[in-house]
Amino acid sequence: MDNRIGFSDSNEISNGSSTCCIETPSTSKPFTNPEIAALQQLSGNLETIFDSQDFDYFADAKITSSNYNREVPVHRCILSARSPFFKSVFSSPVVKDRSGVAKFELKELAKDYDVGFDSLMTVLGYLYSGKVRPFPKDVCACVDDDCSHIACRPAVDILAEVLYASFTFQVNELGALYQRHLLDILDKVSSDDILVILAVANICGGACERLLTRCVEIIVKSNVDIVTLDKALPQYIVKKIMDSRSELGLNVPENRNLLDKHVKRIHRALESDDVELVRMLLKEAHTNLDDAHALHYAVSYCDAKTTTEILDLGLADVNSRNSRGYTVLHVAAMRKEPKIIVSLLTKGARLSDLTLDGRKALQISKRLTRATDYHKSTEEGKASPKERLCIEILEQAERRDPLLGEASLSLAMASDDLRMKLLYLENRVGLAKLLFPMEAKVAMDIAQVDGTSELPLAGIRPSILSGAQRGAVDLNEAPFRMHEEHLNRMKALSRTVELGKRFFPRCSDVLNKIMDADDLSQIAYLGNETSEERLVKRQRHLELQEALSKAFDEDKQEFDRSVISSSSSTKSIGTARSNGKLGDKGGGH
Repeated sequence: MDNRIGFSDSNEISNGSSTCCIETPSTSKPFTNPEIAALQQLSGNLETIFDSQDFDYFADAKITSSNYNREVPVHRCILSARSPFFKSVFSSPVVKDRSGVAKFELKELAKDYDVGFDSLMTVLGYLYSGKVRPFPKDVCACVDDDCSHIACRPAVDILAEVLYASFTFQVNELGALYQRHLLDILDKVSSDDILVILAVANICGGACERLLTRCVEIIVKSNVDIVTLDKALPQYIVKKIMDSRSELGLNVPENRNLLDKHVKRIHRALESDDVELVRMLLKEAHTNLDDAHALHYAVSYCDAKTTTEILDLGLADVNSRNSRGYTVLHVAAMRKEPKIIVSLLTKGARLSDLTLDGRKALQISKRLTRATDYHKSTEEGKASPKERLCIEILEQAERRDPLLGEASLSLAMASDDLRMKLLYLENRVGLAKLLFPMEAKVAMDIAQVDGTSELPLAGIRPSILSGAQRGAVDLNEAPFRMHEEHLNRMKALSRTVELGKRFFPRCSDVLNKIMDADDLSQIAYLGNETSEERLVKRQRHLELQEALSKAFDEDKQEFDRSVISSSSSTKSIGTARSNGKLGDKGGGH
């Protein structure tokens, strides 16, 4: 029988190494008391129901999560008996599906905080069995192989979610356990992640008073600035922190209760996406973008387009540091927005710069990304997870950081015929949108392709043609004259291809194999083909599609092998460090 039991007989949380489920001490003796044996059997029986493949058949309600596109069947009688919250919810009129099963949306149940599906399953598992179930593999582990995963962001996130869900669903003993565990690891948690715990503890109120008090004490003595505090916490908590800092004499100019009014005006203009107002404020000469940490602010809190426009002003140092020692690229890694990361790298952001505790942007990104999200398989034509894309961009930039001009175009671009170049670019970018939507969007947004007029093209696949909007000028028509709109479009598409070759070489290789396989003008649908010609072209399309699928699979396998090889190298370096063979400082929370 599973030796995991209720809280009174256990004192440790573990995820297979050191966090996440409750285990009985190894020295404990088997229980012989008949009453306890009966309770253990009851627990096991209910747990079997919860894990059963036929669970859906016996259930009379479902909790759904639209954010995660998942649902779990439940029994209202069991949850009502175990939780006053569910008793109240289930006693109210409910929406039922066609089969008569009541449905409840997780977001509506959780209300004030985003609770993940794995956290929900942890709480439900406890309600059914009285045991704390281990989290699924990689849910509370980050991508960094050198991390112990005790206090990295994925571990903090799921612990905080379970704590909040326990409080909301009125499972007091489970909440008490996770509060104790969070208290035990607080000294290992980064100050930015402490803010996550503090926010949850504040929502839980008196039930988490000890945790709230301890988090405030840590933040008071940290270097977290007033802007970050204002964005992350309620104002009365911020005031409490700032008052405590004043009493301890810890206030510094960046942490004053009131920021310089001019800096605040710049920040407000950025939040309004009003770059022209920012330009006007700078002319007043009270401060500059670097002194206001405006680029840091834009990267943290503003739209990616606003960040790009601020960068294009050329008035900010892309490698400047804020009061906490973070460069703009460090902050972008925390934001986990691939478009912003690529924009900074193309403007000269340095990958090698370290935070005060010795982390590069790549390690920051890895420590913030759940392993389960990073390794999530992505089917051809579906968007890659943003978190994984950020890591891949930073890894690629570290492996090879060429000038954009070094990215040579395919042989199909060698022609002097501008019309053929434009046809090729339209087709290549159109195909990229189909196969690698997230990567293509990043490159196209930075290259500002949307600011140019989309033109009819010679498609590799009928699906590309069907998405093209025909204008007054058709690239397939003759005679053809190159106008300014075509030149602007070609420049933007060329930059898209260059960015793809630089930051997404894996995707670019796949596109090369298909784009260079044939003379595209010979397989384009021009609208005046005979039935036989269309049949031939259709057959060629199918052959190219098959070749592409094969190339994509081969390329993905090669990429996976390189990731495994890179991981092995990283582990070897970590081992050497732990043995004292390397003297450089390692990052970490």
